[in-house]
Amino acid sequence: MRVFFVLLLACGLFASSVAAEQIPSTTNATIELQSAEAAPADWHSEAPPVDGWTPVKLMDLWDTRWPHHDGVVWYRLHWNQTSTDQPVGLFIDYVSLAYVLYVNGNRIYSDTHLVEPLSRTWIRPQYFLIDKPLLRQGQNTLLVRVSGLAGYQPGFGAVTIGNPDAVQARERRGEFLRYNVQVFDLSVSFVFGGLFFLLWLLRRKDTYYGWYALCTVVWSLYTINFLASSPWPFNNTPAWEAINAAAYFASTVTFAIFLLRYAGYQWPRTEGIMLVLCVALFAVALLCPQWTGHYRAVAIIFGCSIYYVAIFGFMGYAWRHPRADNYALAGSLLIPLVVSAHDMLLFLGVIRSDSYLLAVTSPITIIGMGSALAYRFAVAMRRAENFNLELQREVQAATGQLTETLKREHDLALNNARIGERLNLVRDLHDGFGGSLLAAISTLENPRLPPEPAQVVITLKELRDDLRLIIDTTTHERDTDLAGLLAPLRHRWSQRFEAIAIDNRWTVEGVDDLSLGAMRVLELLRFLQESLTNVLKHSSASQVHVYIRRKGECLNVEVRDDGQGFDLASVARRGAGLPSLRARVGRLGATLQIMSSPGGGTRLSFDVPLSPMALT
Repeated sequence: MRVFFVLLLACGLFASSVAAEQIPSTTNATIELQSAEAAPADWHSEAPPVDGWTPVKLMDLWDTRWPHHDGVVWYRLHWNQTSTDQPVGLFIDYVSLAYVLYVNGNRIYSDTHLVEPLSRTWIRPQYFLIDKPLLRQGQNTLLVRVSGLAGYQPGFGAVTIGNPDAVQARERRGEFLRYNVQVFDLSVSFVFGGLFFLLWLLRRKDTYYGWYALCTVVWSLYTINFLASSPWPFNNTPAWEAINAAAYFASTVTFAIFLLRYAGYQWPRTEGIMLVLCVALFAVALLCPQWTGHYRAVAIIFGCSIYYVAIFGFMGYAWRHPRADNYALAGSLLIPLVVSAHDMLLFLGVIRSDSYLLAVTSPITIIGMGSALAYRFAVAMRRAENFNLELQREVQAATGQLTETLKREHDLALNNARIGERLNLVRDLHDGFGGSLLAAISTLENPRLPPEPAQVVITLKELRDDLRLIIDTTTHERDTDLAGLLAPLRHRWSQRFEAIAIDNRWTVEGVDDLSLGAMRVLELLRFLQESLTNVLKHSSASQVHVYIRRKGECLNVEVRDDGQGFDLASVARRGAGLPSLRARVGRLGATLQIMSSPGGGTRLSFDVPLSPMALT
């Protein structure tokens, strides 16, 4: 924001310097020549005509008197000089387009180009110091040969002669208003245009920054018209004026779109038509410069109409939406609204003047518009900062709530896990150990079938094995892997098989450091225990082989014997053993595969998935 205040202060000092640029106290020592004689001539006229002189009042634009005259017009002025002892200052306020200056028949100045491409002398006033050799006591004659085109306001302005300091003060004031102000206007336009172009790059969604930057660029292109002393890069004045008119029209169109965007509106069809007209006007200006330059007033008037409609429309918007930035922007548009009317009347030839005034107020307007844009940008940044702070507070609060929620869920999960383990332990004690214990009690309490001591020992050993199995899978869950939990079971069953001369083999591969969880391990060990019990009781096998192997993401389990086998269909109808085995395998997340036939042995196998999803 400091940049805007500095530029605003610079504009204030700039304006105050205009007011301070007063004519010195020696003004009464000058005379202003406001009457002259004019005579038309052709392009190659080297001497003033003998007759055809017409009295004119300065400033004079000959397009109203000779509307189709393209060429040279001579102007003749006279003044009386009481003394030639001191030099006098000569101030030429306005000449359009190029000229040659004679004092008492002596040429003292000539423009570079007196035919196309004509020099553009009108952009700045001229000061000359006339000394004694050129002055005459009594009547002196000033001849001015002006080259111009009727379509571009050719003519000659007032002349001031007298005290050099006073005359030069007038020249400095004219230079300031006609040239230096335009340079300052162009500089401010480039600064603000570049600044808001960068803001547009940072905030592409705020398109009014981009349109403002484009508007200042096109307006700068039009402003060059008041600074260029020749029509380069074009080789004639009509081409230059055609491009100048197209630039003015484009500046009013982009300005109108900027105000629309600033107010939050988009009129795609209307905007598209205006932009197409801009492109078409530039194309016609390049292809048909003579025709476009001759009718440039149509483009200027149409563009000015768009300018006025846009300003009045935005003022109505600012009235309906009272906000500081809207008021600031609307206020900055009031001055150019009035000044542009003066310039349009001057362009149309309704009034006579040597200066267009819009450039004097344009820097203030640009700074006012830039300040409104900067205010809106600052508000957006402040809103973004507040949003970030609020978002940070909400994120912190949400993080705290999430942490508490996760902690509660973790505690609940632990409690549910404990409860689930307890329920599974109770179920297993009830189904396994409890069932065996109840059967043993029933056998021992039966008075008609007194148990044999050997049978009692076997029953107690089974109860012991059930209890050990539960203890092994619960108390050693956290410090023993699957291989460690299989070792006690393997040891007990190897002793049993060896006691009855059954060859047993165990193949355990890839299960080191593998943990399935207490309940899954218990299901696996119970499956092995029931399967081996069936081999021991029913198979009459001489060999049994147990495979427990890890294969990729699966754990392969297989129990194979060479016993008498069975008919799968008949056993499935009358027994409860196979459904129990299938249920245990199902709780492991697998499907039991059974292969058996009478006299062909039995093979039980399944694959337990080890993926994280299968372990949940």
